[in-house]
Amino acid sequence: MKRKRNSAEEIVKKLRQAQLEIGRGATVDQVSRKIGITEQTYYRWKREYGGMEVDQLAKLKELERENGRLKKIVAEQAMDIDALKEIAAKKW
Repeated sequence: MKRKRNSAEEIVKKLRQAQLEIGRGATVDQVSRKIGITEQTYYRWKREYGGMEVDQLAKLKELERENGRLKKIVAEQAMDIDALKEIAAKKW
């Protein structure tokens, strides 16, 4: 069976739908079957995306991209510093 990848926005929407159903008295097993996922997937999604809104998710993705960019800059600076130290340590 081919697995369907859900986007983060779809996951947040499905979790909201699941929370509404659970609030009405449905069990997690029933809700997870209704939205087409396993119970384990529901709990994993809830741990990762629980309580998030779609706009918060967009902000999180933006921050993660910027964090990756900044880590790359720091790594490049560390390499430059290491190279300069190595050059400075040599005796001409």
